[in-house]
Amino acid sequence: MQIKDFSVDQNLKEMTEHRTTVLPVACYVTTISENINGHIPLHWHEEFQFIHVIKGIAHFQINEELIFIQEGEGLFINSGRLHLAKDHKNSGCVYICLNVSPNFVVSHELYTTFVSPYIQATNLPYLHLLPRESWADSILTSIGKIKQLISQSQPFYEIEVSMELTSIWKNIVKNGIKLNFKEGEALKDQRMKKMLNWIHQHYTEKILLEDIAQAGHLSRSECCRYFKRFLNKSPLNYVTDYRIQKSLLLLQHSDLNVTDVAYQVGFNSTSYFIDKFRKSMNMTPFA
Repeated sequence: MQIKDFSVDQNLKEMTEHRTTVLPVACYVTTISENINGHIPLHWHEEFQFIHVIKGIAHFQINEELIFIQEGEGLFINSGRLHLAKDHKNSGCVYICLNVSPNFVVSHELYTTFVSPYIQATNLPYLHLLPRESWADSILTSIGKIKQLISQSQPFYEIEVSMELTSIWKNIVKNGIKLNFKEGEALKDQRMKKMLNWIHQHYTEKILLEDIAQAGHLSRSECCRYFKRFLNKSPLNYVTDYRIQKSLLLLQHSDLNVTDVAYQVGFNSTSYFIDKFRKSMNMTPFA
C-alpha cells in the first residue's frame, strides 16, 4: 500500500508509523506522482529508508545533496536526514520503499558498535546503491525479498524478514565507508530543522525573514544561504510553498471555500493565493 499523503509534526518529522503488525518495518510500492502534492515533500523520520527504483528515474534530495536514482538502482537514506523525492521529467517513477527501525537491524548487544556510529556519522546522509557493486546488489535483492515475505505473510516470515535485514546491514558495514563526525555539520542540520520547525508552527501567521533567521540563531543573509543550499529557494518562498501544501488537504477534505482556505493557511489575499496556487500546482484551487 502506498502512502499517498503523510502527516508530519512541527519538526517535519513524519508521523506515519512504519511497521507491520508485529515488526518495526514497513515495505510498500510508491508512485511519486500519485502523492497528493505530486511529489514526496520534505520530511524526516527515525527509521532507515531503503529505496529500489523499479520504473523511471527518481530525483532525491537528502539534506542539501541532490541525487538521481535510475531504474534498477537504489538508495539508503540514514536515520534523521531531511529528504524529499520527485519524479524526474515525468518518467512515471515507481519504487519499493522499505522503512525499518535502526533498533531492529541487529541485536541490542551489537547496536552500539555496528549501528549507532553510522547514525551519528555526518558524512553518511545516504548511499547510492548500484547493482554493479556486489554489496549493493545484495541489498537490492533483499529489499525485493522482504517485500515478498511481508506480502505473502507465510508462517515464520518475521524471522526471515529479520534475517534479510541483518544481511542488508552487514552489507552496509562491509562496504567499508570511513565514518566521520563533524560538529559543525550536525549543528547546521539542527539549525535548518529549527527554522523549518518555526515555519510549520507559525505558517498561519504573518512571517518575516527576521523571524525565521532568529529561529535558527542566524543573520538574515546566512538564513537565506541555508535555504538556498538545502532547498534552492528563499525562506519566504518556502513559506508560500508550505502554505499551498497545507491548503491541499483543506481543499480536498473540507467544505471550506477557497477564501476560507486561503486565510486559514496564512494568505491575506484570495487572489494572491489563487495566483501562487496556479503557479505551483499548474491548476487553480477550484479544480
